[in-house]
Amino acid sequence: MYHQVNIRNLNVTVQNNVDHIRLDKFLSQSFIELSRSRIKSLILSGHVTCGSKILSDPSRSVKIGERFSILIPALKSPTPIGQKMDLEVVYEDNDLIVINKPAGLVVHPAAGNKDMTLVNALISHCGGSLSGIGGVARPGIVHRLDKDTSGLLVAAKNDFTHRGLAEQFADHSLDRAYKAIVWGVPKQKEGTIENKIGRSSRNRKKMAVVTRGGKHAITHYRVKKPIGEGGKFWASLVECRLETGRTHQIRVHMTSIGNAIIGDPTYGSKDQKKIIKTGSAYFQTVISSMNRQALHAYLIGFDHPSSGKRIKFKSDLPNDMKEFISI
Repeated sequence: MYHQVNIRNLNVTVQNNVDHIRLDKFLSQSFIELSRSRIKSLILSGHVTCGSKILSDPSRSVKIGERFSILIPALKSPTPIGQKMDLEVVYEDNDLIVINKPAGLVVHPAAGNKDMTLVNALISHCGGSLSGIGGVARPGIVHRLDKDTSGLLVAAKNDFTHRGLAEQFADHSLDRAYKAIVWGVPKQKEGTIENKIGRSSRNRKKMAVVTRGGKHAITHYRVKKPIGEGGKFWASLVECRLETGRTHQIRVHMTSIGNAIIGDPTYGSKDQKKIIKTGSAYFQTVISSMNRQALHAYLIGFDHPSSGKRIKFKSDLPNDMKEFISI
C-alpha cells in the first residue's frame, strides 16, 4: 500500500520580474515539481495562503513583495493500491527506477483506468519508497508516456529526486529520443519541426499545431530506414529527439509534415487506406496487426539528482515494431 507523506509547507515571495501574473502560473513557475493543474487544485481547496488570508482564486494577480505559502496535505488513504504486475526494470537504486513500459499500460489511475496501471505496479514493487509530490494518484511519477506508447520512463522514489528530475524536464536538459514508424517518407531526410502546439479548435480532445496561443515545441527528426519493396516506400522508421515535451508532441509534429505515425487512432493519416492498397500482401498483413501507434521511447539520459553523474539508458524496439521494419 502507498505510504503516508508528512504535511509540507512551501513558501515563496514575489520578486520584481514577475509582478501581476496569475497566481497559479506564478506558483507553478516557482515550484516546477508541482503541475499547474495541481497548483490550481490546491488553491481551490484552500491550501494556499498570502499572509493569514486563505486564497481561492487561481487567476488572482500577484504583487511584488507578497509572500505565499502552499500547504501540501498528507496522503490520508492507501489508494492507489499496489498490484503485482510484471515490470521490465532497466535500472533501479535507492532514489529512482527506470522502467521499459509496454504498449497498452496506462501510467497512472484516472477516469476509466482506476487500477492495473504503472503506478499500481510501482507501489507493489517499491513499497513505501515513492515520491509524493505528484499527488495521491501519481506517486513517483515525474513524466508520462501515452497508454499505447512503449518505452523508457523514470520514476522517483523520494521528493529530492523528484525535484531534481523535474528541473531537468523543465529546462530541457534531459536526453530523450523516440523511434516511430510513419506513413510515407518525409521529404527531408533530416530536419527540425518548430511549431507551437495547443488544443485543436475543431476538436478539443485533440492537440494541433497552432498559430495563436499554444506552447513552444521543438522536435528533431531523422529518417533511419525507408520501408517498402521494389523501389516503392510506404512507410519509414524515424528517430525523433525532443527539445520540449508537449502533450502528443511527436504525434502532432509528424502529422503536421504529412507523415503521421502508423496505428495512431487520433492523428492517423487520411491517405493510409490508399497507401495500404499499394503495398504488398505481407505489408497489408503487418499493417493490420499494428493495433497501436508505432512509437517507442528508446532513449533517456539525465543527471542523477544524488550523484550528479550523467546516466543514459536505451531500449530495443518491441516485437511489433521490429516485425514491421523487417518488411
